[in-house]
Amino acid sequence: MTPSPPVLSVQALRKVYGERAAVDGISFDVGRREIVGLLGPNGAGKSTTINMLLGVLEPSSGTIHIEGVDLASHRVQALERTNFAAVYAPLPGNLTVAQNLRVFGLIYGVKGLSARIQTLLEEYDLQRFRDTKCGVLSSGEQTRVSLAKAMLNQPRLLLLDEPTASLDPATAVDIRTRIQAFAARGDSGVLWTSHNMYEVEAVCDRVLFLARGRVLLQGDPKTLPREHGHATLEELFIAVANEPLALERQPLP
Repeated sequence: MTPSPPVLSVQALRKVYGERAAVDGISFDVGRREIVGLLGPNGAGKSTTINMLLGVLEPSSGTIHIEGVDLASHRVQALERTNFAAVYAPLPGNLTVAQNLRVFGLIYGVKGLSARIQTLLEEYDLQRFRDTKCGVLSSGEQTRVSLAKAMLNQPRLLLLDEPTASLDPATAVDIRTRIQAFAARGDSGVLWTSHNMYEVEAVCDRVLFLARGRVLLQGDPKTLPREHGHATLEELFIAVANEPLALERQPLP
C-alpha cells in the first residue's frame, strides 16, 4: 500500500520583504496524529510561517501541501482541510457562542451544522454559554469557544498559535488535554507555537526551533536539550535566542 502523505508538507518556503528574508527556505512535515511545536524567539519567523500556511501571506518561493493538495494552485481545497485558533484572535464579541459557531460553520460549508454545533457545545462544556455573547466570557471560556470553532470542519491540519497564553494553569491543562485527545483519535496533525517550554515538552511529539527565518534545530523535545548540551528545553530556547550562530554550526540531529 502507498503510505498516506503527511498532513502538512512544507518545502523550501521563503518570504522576503525587500532585502530581508523573514522566512528563509524552511522545510518540514507534520504527520498524522502528530503534534509538532514551532518554536523560536520573537522575530524568528513563526507568525509569518503560520500566515503563509493559512493563505494570508503569499510565499516568495517554496511549496505548501496540505494532505497532498498544493495550497498555491488549489487554495480552497487545501484550506477547507485546515483550521486555526489563537488567544490573540478572539471571535466576534457581539455574537453569542452559538451564533459564532453557526457563522463559521457556514463559511466552512459544514454539513449537518446544527448537530455539529450541538456536539461541540457539549464536548467543550459550552452548553450553558450557548446564548451568551463571546465578549463577556472569561479568557478560558473564550479559548474553548475558539477551539470549538477550530474543530467545526474536523480539520486535518490544526494550527495553534499560543493557544494557552494568559490562561490559568488548570484551564491550560484542560485545553492541552483536549488538543492531545483530538490529535490522538484521528488522522489529523497539529502545528503548535508556544513560548511555554514546559507545555511544549508535555504536549509535542517533535519540535522545530526557528532562528532568523531558518530551522536551526529539530527533534524530540525530551531529548533535544541534552543533545546540544543543555539541561532543559527552556535553557535550549534561551541559547537559540542568544547564540543562534553557535548552534547553527552544530549538525542537525
